[in-house]
Amino acid sequence: MTVSATYNEKFENHKVCVIIPTYNNEKSLAGVITDVAAFTNHIIVINDGSTDNTDSIIRSFSFVQPIGYEKNAGKGWALRTAFRYAYSKGYQYAITIDSDGQHFAKDLPAFLNKLEEEKHAIIIGARNMDQASVPGGSSFGYKVSNFWFKLETGIDCPDTQSGYRLYPLEPLSRMHFFTHKYEFEIEVLVRAAWKGLHVVSVPVTVYYAPKEVRVSHFRPYTDFARIGLLNTFLVLITVIYIKPRNLFRSIFIKKNFRQKLNEHLFNSAHSDHVKSLSVAFGVFMGIVPVWGFQLLLAISLSILFKLNKPLVIIAANISIPPMIPFIIYLSYKTGAFWMGAHAMQLDFSRAITLEYITKNLQQYIFGSISLAIIAGAFFGILTFILLKFFNRKSILAG
Repeated sequence: MTVSATYNEKFENHKVCVIIPTYNNEKSLAGVITDVAAFTNHIIVINDGSTDNTDSIIRSFSFVQPIGYEKNAGKGWALRTAFRYAYSKGYQYAITIDSDGQHFAKDLPAFLNKLEEEKHAIIIGARNMDQASVPGGSSFGYKVSNFWFKLETGIDCPDTQSGYRLYPLEPLSRMHFFTHKYEFEIEVLVRAAWKGLHVVSVPVTVYYAPKEVRVSHFRPYTDFARIGLLNTFLVLITVIYIKPRNLFRSIFIKKNFRQKLNEHLFNSAHSDHVKSLSVAFGVFMGIVPVWGFQLLLAISLSILFKLNKPLVIIAANISIPPMIPFIIYLSYKTGAFWMGAHAMQLDFSRAITLEYITKNLQQYIFGSISLAIIAGAFFGILTFILLKFFNRKSILAG
C-alpha cells in the first residue's frame, strides 16, 4: 500500500495519529482504513465491542495499531481509551474519523495545515449541513447542539456534532470526563473551551448513504435524552461557576487590581450615583448571610439592576477570610439589639447544643442583615463623596 511520503512526514513531525473508532461497521471499515493509509500509516483502530467481522478486518492491515475490548461501551469510551493509548505512545495530536464512510480521508491535509496555525486548539471538521443528502434529524440536531455550545462557552462553532476532529492530547490527559457515549463529543468540546483551548474549524466533505443502506448506532430517544441532560448540567455549571470565574479572572488576574479599580471607578460609562450604588450593593452582598451564593447573586442582580459589575464584585470581597471573624463578631453584636433580653453572648466554653446553635444563628442572621445594610449605606455614601471630591479636584486641575 502506497503512503504519501510528504503527508506521512507531516504526521510524524507533528506527532499526529489517526484514530478510527468502530462498532459493527464491517462493510465500510476496510475502505476507510485504506483511504487513510494513503496519507499516513500512523493509524489506531479501536474496536468498541463489535460482534461482526470487524476484528478480522482490522488485523488484515499489518500497520494498524489495534486496541479494543469485548463489550460495547459507547463511542465516548472508545475515544477516551484511544486518546490514552495514543498519548502513551508519544503522539501529541489525534485526528478522529468515523468508520461508517461519511468522512473523506482527502480532508486530512486540511487538519495538518490548520494545526500549523493553531497548536493549542481542537480543530473541527465542519460539514456542509445544507446539502440535500443530510438527514433531517442530523440537520436539526446540529443546530440545537451549536446553540447549547454557544450558551455554555460563548464560542460560535459551525458544527459541534462533527466527529471528524483533531485533538491536542496533552491537555486532554489532564481533564476528567464522565460521559461514555455520543455525548462525550459535546462534553470534551465544552470542557476544553472552559480550560482555555481554542475551538476552530476547517470545512470538510461529508457523505450520507441512502437511508436503506446507512448504518447508524445513534438512538434518537435515549441519546437525545442523555445529550439534553448533559447540556442542562453544563449550563448549570456555566452559570454557577464558569461565568463568575471568568469575570473574577478578568478583574483580578488579567490586570493589576489597582489599575482595574481605577478603571471602573473613574470611567465615564456610569454616573457617580450608579458607581456608589454598585459599591453599596457589593458590600451588602459580601456581608448578607447567603453562604455560597453571594457572588452568583451579586453578579445576577447587578446585571438586572444595570450596576457596575466589576465594582460590585470588588466591593463584595469585603468578606475575604481575614475579615470574616470581624464580620461575624459585629453581626452578633448588631443582632443583640434585635434580640433584646434574649441576646446571646459568644461563649466558646459552654457545650454546643442545638438550642444554643439555633439561638446564636437567629441573632447572627438578624445582625448580619442589619450590618450589611449599615455597611453598604456607609461605603456607598463614602464612595459618592470621594468621587465628587476627586472629580472636582480634576476639574480644578484642568
